[in-house]
Amino acid sequence: MSCGCKTSGDSAHSCGTKSANGCESVNTCGNSYKLSVFDWLSNVQNPASNRCDFVEVRFKNDRKLFYKNVNNIPLHIGSIVTVESSPGHDVGVVSLTGELVKIQMKKKRASEENPLKIYRLANQKDIEVWQEARKKEENIKIEARKISHRIGLEMKITDVEYQGDSSKVTFYYTADNRVDFRMLIKEFAGAFRTKIDMKQIGFRQEAAKVGGIGSCGRELCCSTWLTDFRSVNTNVARYQQLSINPQKLAGQCGKLKCCLNYELDSYLDALSHFPSSSTMIDTEKGRAFCIKIDVFKKKMWFAYVDSSMAWYDFDVDLVKKMISQNKRGEKTLPLEDLKQPEISVKTVDLIQENSVDRFEKKNRGFNKNRNQGNQNQNQNRPNNNQNQGPRKPRPENNNEKPQDRTDKGERTERPERQPSPEKNQKPNQNNNQRPQKQQQQKPQAEKAGAVNNDVEKKPENQQPKKKFKKKFPPKKDNNA
Repeated sequence: MSCGCKTSGDSAHSCGTKSANGCESVNTCGNSYKLSVFDWLSNVQNPASNRCDFVEVRFKNDRKLFYKNVNNIPLHIGSIVTVESSPGHDVGVVSLTGELVKIQMKKKRASEENPLKIYRLANQKDIEVWQEARKKEENIKIEARKISHRIGLEMKITDVEYQGDSSKVTFYYTADNRVDFRMLIKEFAGAFRTKIDMKQIGFRQEAAKVGGIGSCGRELCCSTWLTDFRSVNTNVARYQQLSINPQKLAGQCGKLKCCLNYELDSYLDALSHFPSSSTMIDTEKGRAFCIKIDVFKKKMWFAYVDSSMAWYDFDVDLVKKMISQNKRGEKTLPLEDLKQPEISVKTVDLIQENSVDRFEKKNRGFNKNRNQGNQNQNQNRPNNNQNQGPRKPRPENNNEKPQDRTDKGERTERPERQPSPEKNQKPNQNNNQRPQKQQQQKPQAEKAGAVNNDVEKKPENQQPKKKFKKKFPPKKDNNA
């Protein structure tokens, strides 16, 4: 059997302890569920002779009740017990023992007269019946919703809870108006063959049972740790200078968010040092009224009644002086003259959140270095437009003619490239070649010689140009 920590009766979420006495590690199971309570007096000896006989037992969801240990059974947090119920008995998990139970009973105003009793520690049969009843709850909830929809009732069945001995089933529902259950209970009793109990809950309790993710990105407070609900109204939002927008102020339950109450006391403490927001100031130029209050900067914005387009912000101390001056019957200076020039404060962005291109700095630095290197190389290279002198040819290619450039940097027509005379002077190994080919090669060789003489006359500062060899078509054999 499992201890039932986290969710009572759900062994899949238990700590895995197979003992009827409960969990071996109280600290772990005592903090694993939102309804569990940490007993900070467990290691403290009770100086009083009498011992508290009441024990807090929790059931499914957020239901807790107090029972009296009449048989003096040794119990601790996590023990599965069989308790008194009407009708039959129920099975639950002990959530708190000792002197802290008295504090909880006083807080929840539980009466000690005619208390419910703890029968025994749950045996194996009680645990099996209890867990089998838990497995049927999901299917019964779906079937109950179909029946209520068929009848046409304006209600929503949120959750279903079986009693430990399967003798009663409780349906939790939400509804805006009053619902007539006479026809519905007959349908439920005929379908489920057990005693039916209907309990209406609020929308906040529904959100706590179902769970979900809030606008802050975390799990709902009511489904994780919040056990009591305080009333929230629109004045809470006004005190915190929030815009009255129902879509932003409402939570998953459709009501105002419970977290609006968390910082309310801090805001009320800060606003106690501010003058009233309905304060009017008499100036020489006219009356001014308060438009806005900033709690963090401790400033108040004022504007003239006649022209409310221009706003002027003042510190709270200065506003108090202006109010005291009006009480003496004196008018203050115009708001333009009282406004002090703002001193710009330079902020240091340590984590670089304000920089849009903060993720591109590395690549931009790399590109900058690369561009600087290219500029240095371009500066070392001579400019053709500025350097009008001839280029120096390569020493290994003497047959190439350099490019002639005009004063304006325009390229002139260059003659066709001719093969080198060395190749033309080679003996022809093919005896069947045309004789005209050899005659044509002689004037070409003479031209190439003239080109070489011109190249030798060029200055040495000119860079050589790469030579591209001309490809000739394959020679034909006339005797073929």
